Amino acid sequence: MSVRIDIAGLRPERVAVVPSPLAELGMALHALSEPGHHPGLQGWVTGVTARLEPDLADRMSEADFLWRSTFSDLFLPSAGLPGAVPAGTLAEELDQLDKLTDAQFVDAALEFTCVWSYDTRAPDILADPVVRGRALEVAASRGPRQVRFAQRLLDDPPSVRAWLRRFLEDCAAAFFDEAWSRLRHQLAADARHKTELLRRKGLAEALTAVSASVTLDETGSRIVVDKLTDGHAVTDTDGLLLVPTSLGWPHLMVLHRFGWQPVLHYPVGSPELASPASVEQLTLRMAALSHPVRMRLCRYLARSAYTTSELAQAHGLSAPEVSRHLGVLKKAGLVTTRRRGRYVLHQLDVTVVARLGSDFLEGILR
Repeated sequence: MSVRIDIAGLRPERVAVVPSPLAELGMALHALSEPGHHPGLQGWVTGVTARLEPDLADRMSEADFLWRSTFSDLFLPSAGLPGAVPAGTLAEELDQLDKLTDAQFVDAALEFTCVWSYDTRAPDILADPVVRGRALEVAASRGPRQVRFAQRLLDDPPSVRAWLRRFLEDCAAAFFDEAWSRLRHQLAADARHKTELLRRKGLAEALTAVSASVTLDETGSRIVVDKLTDGHAVTDTDGLLLVPTSLGWPHLMVLHRFGWQPVLHYPVGSPELASPASVEQLTLRMAALSHPVRMRLCRYLARSAYTTSELAQAHGLSAPEVSRHLGVLKKAGLVTTRRRGRYVLHQLDVTVVARLGSDFLEGILR
Protein backbone atom coordinates (compact mmCIF):
# COMPACT_ATOMS: atom_id res chain seq x y z
CA MET A 1 0.00 0.00 0.00
CA SER A 2 1.17 3.50 -0.75
CA VAL A 3 0.20 7.00 -1.83
CA ARG A 4 1.50 7.79 -5.30
CA ILE A 5 2.01 11.25 -6.78
CA ASP A 6 2.53 11.40 -10.54
CA ILE A 7 5.01 14.17 -11.33
CA ALA A 8 5.70 13.58 -15.04
CA GLY A 9 6.62 16.90 -16.58
CA LEU A 10 7.01 18.65 -13.22
CA ARG A 11 9.62 21.39 -13.50
CA PRO A 12 12.10 21.70 -10.61
CA GLU A 13 11.09 25.29 -9.93
CA ARG A 14 7.51 24.12 -9.28
CA VAL A 15 8.61 22.24 -6.14
CA ALA A 16 8.44 24.50 -3.08
CA VAL A 17 9.47 23.88 0.53
CA VAL A 18 7.57 26.29 2.77
CA PRO A 19 6.69 26.24 6.51
CA SER A 20 3.03 26.85 7.36
CA PRO A 21 1.96 28.42 10.68
CA LEU A 22 -1.65 27.37 10.04
CA ALA A 23 -0.64 23.75 9.42
CA GLU A 24 1.46 23.83 12.59
CA LEU A 25 -1.53 25.17 14.52
CA GLY A 26 -3.51 22.22 13.14
CA MET A 27 -0.87 19.85 14.49
CA ALA A 28 -0.93 21.64 17.85
CA LEU A 29 -4.70 21.10 18.08
CA HIS A 30 -4.22 17.47 17.07
CA ALA A 31 -1.60 16.91 19.77
CA LEU A 32 -3.88 18.48 22.39
CA SER A 33 -6.76 16.22 21.32
CA GLU A 34 -4.70 13.02 20.92
CA PRO A 35 -1.66 13.34 23.21
CA GLY A 36 -1.09 9.60 22.97
CA HIS A 37 0.06 10.08 19.37
CA HIS A 38 2.80 12.46 20.52
CA PRO A 39 4.52 11.23 23.71
CA GLY A 40 7.39 13.67 23.14
CA LEU A 41 4.97 16.59 23.56
CA GLN A 42 3.52 15.42 26.88
CA GLY A 43 5.02 18.30 28.87
CA TRP A 44 3.84 20.93 26.39
CA VAL A 45 0.34 19.42 26.19
CA THR A 46 0.05 19.30 29.98
CA GLY A 47 1.14 22.93 30.33
CA VAL A 48 -1.24 24.23 27.64
CA THR A 49 -4.18 22.20 28.94
CA ALA A 50 -3.65 23.44 32.49
CA ARG A 51 -3.92 27.10 31.53
CA LEU A 52 -6.59 26.79 28.84
CA GLU A 53 -9.68 28.90 29.51
CA PRO A 54 -12.84 26.74 29.93
CA ASP A 55 -14.66 28.56 27.11
CA LEU A 56 -11.84 27.89 24.65
CA ALA A 57 -11.60 24.26 25.77
CA ASP A 58 -15.34 23.83 25.13
CA ARG A 59 -15.03 25.37 21.67
CA MET A 60 -12.06 23.11 20.97
CA SER A 61 -14.20 20.03 21.57
CA GLU A 62 -17.06 21.37 19.44
CA ALA A 63 -15.36 20.48 16.16
CA ASP A 64 -12.37 18.42 17.26
CA PHE A 65 -13.01 15.87 14.51
CA LEU A 66 -11.35 18.42 12.21
CA TRP A 67 -8.03 17.66 13.88
CA ARG A 68 -8.39 14.63 16.17
CA SER A 69 -7.54 11.80 13.76
CA THR A 70 -4.88 13.84 11.95
CA PHE A 71 -5.95 17.26 10.76
CA SER A 72 -8.21 18.63 8.06
CA ASP A 73 -6.95 19.92 4.72
CA LEU A 74 -8.48 23.23 5.81
CA PHE A 75 -5.18 23.80 7.62
CA LEU A 76 -3.40 23.87 4.24
CA PRO A 77 -5.74 26.14 2.26
CA SER A 78 -3.04 27.29 -0.16
CA ALA A 79 -3.20 23.81 -1.74
CA GLY A 80 -6.73 24.64 -2.90
CA LEU A 81 -5.77 27.99 -4.44
CA PRO A 82 -4.11 27.98 -7.89
CA GLY A 83 -0.47 29.04 -7.73
CA ALA A 84 -0.48 29.69 -3.97
CA VAL A 85 1.94 28.60 -1.25
CA PRO A 86 1.58 28.94 2.53
CA ALA A 87 1.84 32.56 3.60
CA GLY A 88 4.38 33.83 6.06
CA THR A 89 1.98 34.57 8.92
CA LEU A 90 -1.04 32.93 10.46
CA ALA A 91 -3.24 35.93 9.63
CA GLU A 92 -2.27 35.70 5.96
CA GLU A 93 -3.00 31.97 5.87
CA LEU A 94 -6.39 32.56 7.48
CA ASP A 95 -6.99 35.01 4.65
CA GLN A 96 -6.14 32.18 2.25
CA LEU A 97 -8.66 29.99 4.08
CA ASP A 98 -11.28 32.70 3.47
CA LYS A 99 -10.52 32.53 -0.28
CA LEU A 100 -11.62 28.91 -0.60
CA THR A 101 -15.04 28.57 -2.15
CA ASP A 102 -17.90 27.38 0.05
CA ALA A 103 -17.89 24.09 -1.85
CA GLN A 104 -14.15 23.58 -1.17
CA PHE A 105 -14.53 24.53 2.49
CA VAL A 106 -17.51 22.23 3.10
CA ASP A 107 -15.94 19.31 1.24
CA ALA A 108 -12.71 19.58 3.27
CA ALA A 109 -14.53 20.16 6.57
CA LEU A 110 -16.65 17.03 6.11
CA GLU A 111 -13.70 14.78 5.20
CA PHE A 112 -13.56 12.98 8.56
CA THR A 113 -17.29 13.21 9.26
CA CYS A 114 -18.75 11.89 6.05
CA VAL A 115 -15.86 10.01 4.37
CA TRP A 116 -16.16 11.21 0.80
CA SER A 117 -14.04 9.83 -2.00
CA TYR A 118 -10.88 11.78 -1.41
CA ASP A 119 -8.72 11.63 -4.52
CA THR A 120 -11.53 11.56 -7.10
CA ARG A 121 -14.05 14.24 -7.99
CA ALA A 122 -16.58 14.59 -5.16
CA PRO A 123 -20.28 15.36 -5.66
CA ASP A 124 -21.48 18.92 -5.03
CA ILE A 125 -22.91 18.46 -1.57
CA LEU A 126 -24.31 21.99 -1.43
CA ALA A 127 -26.30 21.56 -4.64
CA ASP A 128 -27.44 17.93 -4.46
CA PRO A 129 -30.15 17.19 -1.85
CA VAL A 130 -29.62 13.43 -2.11
CA VAL A 131 -25.92 13.75 -1.37
CA ARG A 132 -26.67 16.23 1.41
CA GLY A 133 -29.11 13.80 3.05
CA ARG A 134 -26.63 10.97 2.87
CA ALA A 135 -23.97 13.18 4.45
CA LEU A 136 -26.22 13.97 7.40
CA GLU A 137 -27.02 10.27 7.86
CA VAL A 138 -23.33 9.40 8.01
CA ALA A 139 -22.64 12.32 10.35
CA ALA A 140 -25.45 11.17 12.65
CA SER A 141 -23.83 7.75 12.94
CA ARG A 142 -20.67 9.47 14.20
CA GLY A 143 -22.41 11.20 17.08
CA PRO A 144 -24.49 14.28 18.00
CA ARG A 145 -21.63 16.79 17.76
CA GLN A 146 -20.79 15.70 14.23
CA VAL A 147 -24.37 15.90 13.01
CA ARG A 148 -24.88 19.33 14.61
CA PHE A 149 -21.70 20.61 12.99
CA ALA A 150 -22.58 19.07 9.59
CA GLN A 151 -26.08 20.58 9.73
CA ARG A 152 -24.73 24.04 10.53
CA LEU A 153 -22.10 23.73 7.84
CA LEU A 154 -24.59 22.72 5.16
CA ASP A 155 -27.19 25.30 6.18
CA ASP A 156 -24.87 28.28 6.59
CA PRO A 157 -21.24 27.80 5.48
CA PRO A 158 -20.26 31.48 6.03
CA SER A 159 -21.19 31.39 9.73
CA VAL A 160 -19.13 28.24 10.31
CA ARG A 161 -16.20 29.75 8.43
CA ALA A 162 -16.38 32.85 10.63
CA TRP A 163 -16.64 30.69 13.75
CA LEU A 164 -13.57 28.67 12.76
CA ARG A 165 -11.49 31.75 12.01
CA ARG A 166 -12.33 33.33 15.39
CA PHE A 167 -11.55 30.06 17.14
CA LEU A 168 -8.14 29.72 15.45
CA GLU A 169 -7.28 33.33 16.23
CA ASP A 170 -8.16 32.74 19.90
CA CYS A 171 -6.01 29.59 19.96
CA ALA A 172 -3.12 31.60 18.54
CA ALA A 173 -3.44 34.19 21.29
CA ALA A 174 -3.89 31.58 24.04
CA PHE A 175 -1.00 29.22 23.27
CA PHE A 176 0.12 28.97 19.66
CA ASP A 177 1.83 32.32 19.09
CA GLU A 178 4.30 31.49 21.86
CA ALA A 179 4.99 28.05 20.40
CA TRP A 180 5.35 29.38 16.86
CA SER A 181 7.90 31.97 17.94
CA ARG A 182 10.14 29.05 18.98
CA LEU A 183 9.34 26.63 16.15
CA ARG A 184 9.43 28.87 13.09
CA HIS A 185 13.23 29.23 13.09
CA GLN A 186 13.76 25.47 13.05
CA LEU A 187 11.20 25.01 10.27
CA ALA A 188 12.64 27.85 8.21
CA ALA A 189 16.13 26.33 8.53
CA ASP A 190 14.83 22.94 7.40
CA ALA A 191 13.05 24.54 4.44
CA ARG A 192 16.28 26.26 3.39
CA HIS A 193 18.18 22.99 3.67
CA LYS A 194 15.66 21.04 1.56
CA THR A 195 15.53 23.84 -1.01
CA GLU A 196 19.32 23.73 -1.32
CA LEU A 197 19.19 19.95 -1.76
CA LEU A 198 16.63 20.40 -4.51
CA ARG A 199 18.81 22.94 -6.27
CA ARG A 200 22.12 21.11 -5.94
CA LYS A 201 21.24 17.39 -5.94
CA GLY A 202 17.72 17.08 -7.28
CA LEU A 203 14.32 15.89 -6.14
CA ALA A 204 15.34 12.33 -5.26
CA GLU A 205 17.92 13.51 -2.69
CA ALA A 206 15.49 16.04 -1.22
CA LEU A 207 12.76 13.39 -0.84
CA THR A 208 15.20 11.02 0.87
CA ALA A 209 15.98 13.82 3.32
CA VAL A 210 12.25 14.31 3.94
CA SER A 211 11.77 10.68 5.02
CA ALA A 212 13.07 7.22 4.21
CA SER A 213 9.41 6.38 3.53
CA VAL A 214 9.33 8.75 0.54
CA THR A 215 11.00 7.65 -2.69
CA LEU A 216 11.19 8.64 -6.33
CA ASP A 217 10.66 5.68 -8.66
CA GLU A 218 13.27 4.59 -11.18
CA THR A 219 11.61 6.54 -14.00
CA GLY A 220 11.65 9.77 -12.00
CA SER A 221 7.99 10.30 -12.83
CA ARG A 222 6.29 9.15 -9.63
CA ILE A 223 6.73 9.79 -5.91
CA VAL A 224 5.80 6.83 -3.71
CA VAL A 225 4.99 7.35 -0.03
CA ASP A 226 5.01 4.12 1.98
CA LYS A 227 1.82 4.27 4.06
CA LEU A 228 -0.90 1.91 5.27
CA THR A 229 -3.35 3.43 2.80
CA ASP A 230 -3.81 3.76 -0.94
CA GLY A 231 -4.07 7.05 -2.75
CA HIS A 232 -3.19 8.84 -5.94
CA ALA A 233 -2.54 12.41 -7.02
CA VAL A 234 -1.22 14.18 -10.09
CA THR A 235 0.76 17.40 -10.12
CA ASP A 236 -0.29 20.01 -12.63
CA THR A 237 0.76 23.60 -13.20
CA ASP A 238 0.59 24.30 -9.46
CA GLY A 239 3.43 21.86 -8.73
CA LEU A 240 4.33 20.09 -5.49
CA LEU A 241 4.52 21.50 -1.99
CA LEU A 242 6.69 20.21 0.90
CA VAL A 243 5.69 21.51 4.34
CA PRO A 244 7.84 20.74 7.41
CA THR A 245 6.32 20.31 10.87
CA SER A 246 7.95 20.22 14.29
CA LEU A 247 4.86 19.08 16.22
CA GLY A 248 3.79 16.44 13.72
CA TRP A 249 5.92 13.36 14.40
CA PRO A 250 5.14 10.50 13.74
CA HIS A 251 2.66 11.64 11.11
CA LEU A 252 3.90 11.81 7.54
CA MET A 253 0.84 13.09 5.74
CA VAL A 254 0.04 13.44 2.08
CA LEU A 255 -2.61 15.86 0.87
CA HIS A 256 -3.86 14.31 -2.34
CA ARG A 257 -7.36 15.77 -2.53
CA PHE A 258 -8.78 15.86 -6.04
CA GLY A 259 -8.24 19.26 -7.65
CA TRP A 260 -5.82 20.49 -4.96
CA GLN A 261 -2.05 20.85 -5.16
CA PRO A 262 -0.36 17.73 -3.69
CA VAL A 263 1.41 18.36 -0.38
CA LEU A 264 3.90 16.31 1.65
CA HIS A 265 3.60 17.34 5.30
CA TYR A 266 6.64 15.83 7.01
CA PRO A 267 8.16 15.88 10.54
CA VAL A 268 11.56 17.40 11.31
CA GLY A 269 13.68 17.36 14.44
CA SER A 270 11.88 14.21 15.56
CA PRO A 271 12.94 10.91 17.15
CA GLU A 272 12.02 9.16 13.91
CA LEU A 273 14.26 6.20 13.15
CA ALA A 274 16.80 6.79 10.43
CA SER A 275 15.40 3.85 8.46
CA PRO A 276 11.83 3.15 9.61
CA ALA A 277 10.42 -0.23 8.66
CA SER A 278 8.42 -0.23 5.46
CA VAL A 279 4.82 -1.40 5.50
CA GLU A 280 5.92 -4.61 3.76
CA GLN A 281 8.66 -5.27 6.34
CA LEU A 282 6.27 -4.57 9.19
CA THR A 283 3.72 -7.01 7.76
CA LEU A 284 6.36 -9.71 7.29
CA ARG A 285 7.68 -9.32 10.83
CA MET A 286 4.30 -9.42 12.54
CA ALA A 287 3.21 -12.41 10.44
CA ALA A 288 6.49 -14.19 11.21
CA LEU A 289 6.02 -13.80 14.95
CA SER A 290 2.38 -14.86 14.89
CA HIS A 291 3.18 -18.59 14.60
CA PRO A 292 3.53 -20.40 17.98
CA VAL A 293 6.47 -22.55 16.82
CA ARG A 294 8.39 -19.51 15.67
CA MET A 295 7.65 -17.76 18.95
CA ARG A 296 9.19 -20.70 20.83
CA LEU A 297 12.20 -20.68 18.54
CA CYS A 298 12.63 -16.96 19.22
CA ARG A 299 12.72 -17.66 22.95
CA TYR A 300 15.83 -19.77 22.40
CA LEU A 301 17.37 -17.55 19.75
CA ALA A 302 17.04 -14.47 21.97
CA ARG A 303 19.33 -16.07 24.55
CA SER A 304 22.07 -17.52 22.37
CA ALA A 305 23.00 -18.64 18.86
CA TYR A 306 21.95 -22.15 17.82
CA THR A 307 22.34 -24.44 14.84
CA THR A 308 19.32 -25.85 13.04
CA SER A 309 20.04 -29.31 14.48
CA GLU A 310 20.20 -28.00 18.05
CA LEU A 311 16.86 -26.21 17.64
CA ALA A 312 15.27 -29.30 16.08
CA GLN A 313 16.43 -31.51 18.96
CA ALA A 314 15.32 -29.03 21.62
CA HIS A 315 11.82 -28.66 20.18
CA GLY A 316 11.19 -32.18 18.92
CA LEU A 317 10.98 -31.08 15.29
CA SER A 318 12.65 -32.21 12.10
CA ALA A 319 15.58 -30.19 10.78
CA PRO A 320 13.72 -29.31 7.52
CA GLU A 321 10.75 -28.02 9.55
CA VAL A 322 13.01 -25.81 11.68
CA SER A 323 14.75 -24.59 8.52
CA ARG A 324 11.42 -23.50 7.05
CA HIS A 325 10.54 -21.52 10.18
CA LEU A 326 14.01 -19.97 10.30
CA GLY A 327 13.62 -18.99 6.65
CA VAL A 328 10.45 -17.06 7.49
CA LEU A 329 12.18 -15.29 10.38
CA LYS A 330 15.23 -14.45 8.25
CA LYS A 331 13.09 -13.11 5.39
CA ALA A 332 11.41 -10.80 7.91
CA GLY A 333 14.82 -9.59 9.08
CA LEU A 334 14.36 -10.94 12.61
CA VAL A 335 17.16 -13.53 12.64
CA THR A 336 20.83 -13.20 11.76
CA THR A 337 23.18 -16.02 10.80
CA ARG A 338 26.91 -16.49 11.05
CA ARG A 339 29.24 -19.36 10.27
CA ARG A 340 31.50 -20.99 12.85
CA GLY A 341 33.62 -23.59 11.14
CA ARG A 342 31.26 -25.98 9.43
CA TYR A 343 28.30 -24.90 11.56
CA VAL A 344 25.76 -22.15 10.76
CA LEU A 345 24.49 -20.39 13.86
CA HIS A 346 21.21 -18.49 14.03
CA GLN A 347 20.36 -15.78 16.53
CA LEU A 348 17.47 -13.38 17.09
CA ASP A 349 18.20 -9.75 16.22
CA VAL A 350 16.91 -8.36 19.51
CA THR A 351 17.44 -4.75 18.37
CA VAL A 352 15.00 -5.23 15.50
CA VAL A 353 12.48 -7.02 17.72
CA ALA A 354 12.75 -4.32 20.38
CA ARG A 355 11.88 -1.74 17.72
CA LEU A 356 8.84 -3.64 16.50
CA GLY A 357 6.41 -1.85 18.80
CA SER A 358 7.64 1.60 17.83
CA ASP A 359 7.82 0.54 14.16
CA PHE A 360 4.19 -0.59 14.34
CA LEU A 361 3.08 2.66 15.98
CA GLU A 362 5.05 4.75 13.48
CA GLY A 363 3.65 2.71 10.60
CA ILE A 364 0.00 3.05 11.51
CA LEU A 365 0.32 6.76 12.39
CA ARG A 366 2.66 7.70 9.52
